[in-house]
Amino acid sequence: MIKTPHLSVDGIIKLYDKNENFKGIVLIERLNTPHGIAIPGGFVDIGESVENALVREMKEETSLDVKIESLLGVYSDPNRDPRFHTASIAYICSAIGTPKACDDAKEVYVFSLDELPFDKMVFDHNKILKDFVLHENKKITYK
Repeated sequence: MIKTPHLSVDGIIKLYDKNENFKGIVLIERLNTPHGIAIPGGFVDIGESVENALVREMKEETSLDVKIESLLGVYSDPNRDPRFHTASIAYICSAIGTPKACDDAKEVYVFSLDELPFDKMVFDHNKILKDFVLHENKKITYK
C-alpha cells in the first residue's frame, strides 16, 4: 500500500458586511485536539476537488458561503500537524454575513488584521497568517 500525506485545505476568510465593509479575518477555536485557535479548514474527501473541499469545509465550520479569491500557498512541512503528516493548500477567500461555529469549531472569532492572535495558533497557522498579511501588503517573497 502506498503511503502519502493527508491532503487538507485551509481558508483565510476575509469577512465583509452587507455593505461590503471589511470586518476582519474569521478564525475558529478547535473543538478537537489539538486545541487552540486555527484557520478554518479540513481534509479533502476522495473524489472531491480541493476547491470544493474548501467551500464545504468553510460552510461546515463557520456557516459562511465563501468565494475563493486566490491561492495563498501550499504548506507541507512533515511536522506541521502533530497527529500525522499533512499537506495543506491555503486559499484566500471572502464572505458576507455572520459566522457561526459549527462542526469541528467550538467558537468562531473575527479579528482585525492588527489583532490576529499569532501566538495562540495551532499547527503552522501562524506562518500561514503571516504569509497572508505579507501578501495583503504586497510584500510577499518566496525563498
